[in-house]
Amino acid sequence: MAIPKRYALLLLLLFCSLAVSTAQRKERWEEEEEEEGERRYGGGQERMFMLEKPMQVVKGEGGEFTVFRGFKRRETATPMHIGFITMEPSTLFIPQYMDADLIFFVRRGEMRIGWIYKDDFVEKHLKIGDVYRIPAGSAFYIVNIGRGQRLQLICSIDTTHKKGIFQSFYIGGGSKPPSVIAGFGTRTLTTAFNVTEEVLTEILEGPKAGAFVPVTRPDLLRGWVELMNRKHNEMRDEEINGSWDDEEDKEEVLSVREEEKEEEEQSSALWSWRKLLNTVLGEDKKKKKKKSSPSSAVKAPDAFNIYERDPDFRNNYGWSVAVSHRDYSPLRRSDVGVYLVNLTAGSMMAPHFNPTATEYGVVLRGTGTIQVVFPNGTSAMDAEVREGEVFWIPRYYPFCQIASRSGPMEFFGFSTSSRPNSPQFLAGRSSILNSMGRDEMATALDIDAKRYDRFRGSQREEIILPELLMPPEETTTGFIAERV
Repeated sequence: MAIPKRYALLLLLLFCSLAVSTAQRKERWEEEEEEEGERRYGGGQERMFMLEKPMQVVKGEGGEFTVFRGFKRRETATPMHIGFITMEPSTLFIPQYMDADLIFFVRRGEMRIGWIYKDDFVEKHLKIGDVYRIPAGSAFYIVNIGRGQRLQLICSIDTTHKKGIFQSFYIGGGSKPPSVIAGFGTRTLTTAFNVTEEVLTEILEGPKAGAFVPVTRPDLLRGWVELMNRKHNEMRDEEINGSWDDEEDKEEVLSVREEEKEEEEQSSALWSWRKLLNTVLGEDKKKKKKKSSPSSAVKAPDAFNIYERDPDFRNNYGWSVAVSHRDYSPLRRSDVGVYLVNLTAGSMMAPHFNPTATEYGVVLRGTGTIQVVFPNGTSAMDAEVREGEVFWIPRYYPFCQIASRSGPMEFFGFSTSSRPNSPQFLAGRSSILNSMGRDEMATALDIDAKRYDRFRGSQREEIILPELLMPPEETTTGFIAERV
């Protein structure tokens, strides 16, 4: 039976009304998100784009993990947060996984990170300047191996939840923080680990040292050590007592096990965490009786050291490096870029905007000023910054960074795109004012073409500009000022 035209028209109008209403609610929700973010971080317009309210994720005697929360904007699917991890010497950040991609930058110290990559356990040694990615859902631990030196990490936290919520799921731990393993029923766990209920209770209600554990205190991990040793020994005995095609293969495995035993005696606590990741998360696969071909071996990506990379730009007033997925392929999966800028005393990163990404930055050393401009041409922020402070720049918003005259300023950060960065500069020899049509720009500024030529040609430097010692004076050949 055909639907009368008037009913069809009413249904169409109703559908359009619902679609418009949904779109309006979505737009209003996004506006409220932005307004809430500005209220959260603003503290007034002067510091609107500074992230100044850190959230403490976990803290203990051996370390601390704090996060500066970002917030969602229309051009980003999920917000990015900036995390700071500080660890005392010889400290373990216990095994866990997160529902967010992590990109670490080693600011100070040395570390060893162990994690599960393609169902295999791998370890990497990272040093100052290294950048390394751990994907969401991959179990990992971190050990500060610097002798007498505190470890400091800066990380981007790229959440998978549209509201920006992220969570750590601890695998190790006792009553504080609790292990996710403890959430299963007693019968399930005694069967899974093949231990008695008494042993299980002792382990799960045992250590209370927190998320940061001294590796020089294996007694704090006694329960987990016992459980992992039991599981590891069972698998070892099964492997050694099995059938062998070649006596040399058996001797090779026995030799490897002897080396493992020596390492276990040297650091029983840390070795137990390695076995935990192998036996609980991924199968502790038996060593193959024949060596695998090099092409079949699983190799986790290495770290990328940003200090060892040649700058993309350098002059007498500073240098800058931008790392994209072309330089470090793991960045592609998170769609996050990394950058590092060093400005000499008084110099300026020329006013520019980023057409492809929002930027987050951390001042590593020195002091300076960050200026941001609203789309309507008014000042959005003109704030002094110092070491340790976090700022962010929305996509498309014009901005510049200026080092104080007292010394150089260095800042590191992340961008929300892994593609090669193409900043558009508004001043300097390589600015878009020099690229666009001369007559059209002169007309837009309501000045004659010759004066416009003098105006745009007065700055002979590009990208990173020197400090002015005195205000410029216009001459017949241009605007001349004494420079540093």
